[in-house]
Amino acid sequence: MRFRLLKKNVLVLLAVSSFVVAVLVSTRVLFYSDTENSGPGHVSPTRQGMHPSENVKFNLESLTELTQFVYTGNYKQSVYNVDKFPAEPELVLVVQVHNRPEYLSLLIKSLEKAAEVHNFFVIFSHDYFTEQINAIVQGITFCKVQQIYFPFSTQLHPSDFPGQNPQDCPRDISKDKALKIGCLNAEHPDSYGHYREAFITQTKHHWWWKLHFVWERVHAMQGYNGFVIFLEEDNYVLPDFFNFYKSMVEFRENSCPDCDMLALGNHNSLTDFTKLSNKVLTSGWMSTKHNIGMAISKEVYYKLMGCNNEFCTYDDYNWDWTLQHLSGTCIPKPLKVLVAQGSRVLHTGDCGLHQKENCRPEWAAQRVDENLQMAKHGLFPQSLVLDGADTVEHKAHMKNGGWGDVRDHRLCNNYANRL
Repeated sequence: MRFRLLKKNVLVLLAVSSFVVAVLVSTRVLFYSDTENSGPGHVSPTRQGMHPSENVKFNLESLTELTQFVYTGNYKQSVYNVDKFPAEPELVLVVQVHNRPEYLSLLIKSLEKAAEVHNFFVIFSHDYFTEQINAIVQGITFCKVQQIYFPFSTQLHPSDFPGQNPQDCPRDISKDKALKIGCLNAEHPDSYGHYREAFITQTKHHWWWKLHFVWERVHAMQGYNGFVIFLEEDNYVLPDFFNFYKSMVEFRENSCPDCDMLALGNHNSLTDFTKLSNKVLTSGWMSTKHNIGMAISKEVYYKLMGCNNEFCTYDDYNWDWTLQHLSGTCIPKPLKVLVAQGSRVLHTGDCGLHQKENCRPEWAAQRVDENLQMAKHGLFPQSLVLDGADTVEHKAHMKNGGWGDVRDHRLCNNYANRL
């Protein structure tokens, strides 16, 4: 095998209808040739070689360096711990990460305690980049890990779209006044007359980009035919998470073949966990109930991709409310979900998109300990029992707005076009 190490400048042009983002990326690219090891299942050294202890250093003050780090990371796709865990994964988890390292650490501790965690492949998808978060993820040694980076974050675009351009219209200005002053997006308020806020739109952008990138671009996913479970940084999984997942998959195959999705979590307390531990129900997918520990198959992913434009133009800044809207409209048959009655995924966050102050992650850890005490006698049920079957139908709701700007629509649609 022969290697050539080249340094080159790559001009990345991202054309999105009325705007073009130009990013100059200086990369060091490792080329190799090996006629015997170039098949579709072969993992290149750039994708498997990094050791978790190799902490990456980058200059947060330089957008050029930070952008280079993001694009290089998404290109190289380094998978950590491959040598330690060479087998194909039995379960893929994707964690959407912003900037709450304490909660992220709590999630990782829960994963480490999960039974058979060595069978996991965990992908962390970031829209905010710090050395602390990078070091936390690279410190994982108990399973295979990969990091991917949302390249259209407000951190990378602090003063231009998709960040907040100083010439954008203020949120609460009237359309008449916006047109008079000539702010950039004067023609496109949302359904309630408000103009976009970049930090509000980012989560939906990130979620949709991540969905595309994981299924279409992550090389280590090639050949994987199982479910992908989507988590967030302020989730916590119970010790029997994987065992319960396998039981749900088996139950679906035998008793609910028309179930489109799995929901390993819910937002109920664990007070009655022991009684509900082995119980599942079926339902139509609902944002307020089934957006935690959600498992999606490739078949459902393709259904969602058939609704790319509808997802990207629906005036709701929440990905989950948008998904509920699609279920039974663009997707003609409402999505049916198999739901764990005793949640295997906890929500630990006491602050987030709308709550920025008085964040107390130490309280979250205390609540987790209390929940584990309530749940410990109901873990690892031997089999599952159907406890109910709710009507599967489209659940209409009042959209929340925040997603009226055509620039968001175009960028969102562009994720699929570029793939």
